[in-house]
Amino acid sequence: MSDNAKTWYRRDGESIILTLHVQPGAKRTEVAGIHDGALKIKIGAAPVEGQANARLVEFLKKAFDVPASRVIIRQGTSGRRKVVEIQGSSRSAEDLLVTGKA
Repeated sequence: MSDNAKTWYRRDGESIILTLHVQPGAKRTEVAGIHDGALKIKIGAAPVEGQANARLVEFLKKAFDVPASRVIIRQGTSGRRKVVEIQGSSRSAEDLLVTGKA
């Protein structure tokens, strides 16, 4: 794995911390690769009234097989650059790059 790919996530005990670049308004929600040291995720929802954040949480909870309450947007709720914590998942963050889901 390249050093650039390693910068977008880290393990912190039982949590995975993700650095994301989110692009709302896409046709569907999917992983689009690495963008500027962050994992780029296209979101199939408009950035209006929290719709894109809600869709992001839904996507990540399914990808990491955890309840929505364990997907926490730590930074960037109103921007494209976000730091998200996934608590208690046994899945690997790297799987998102390979399959588009964990």
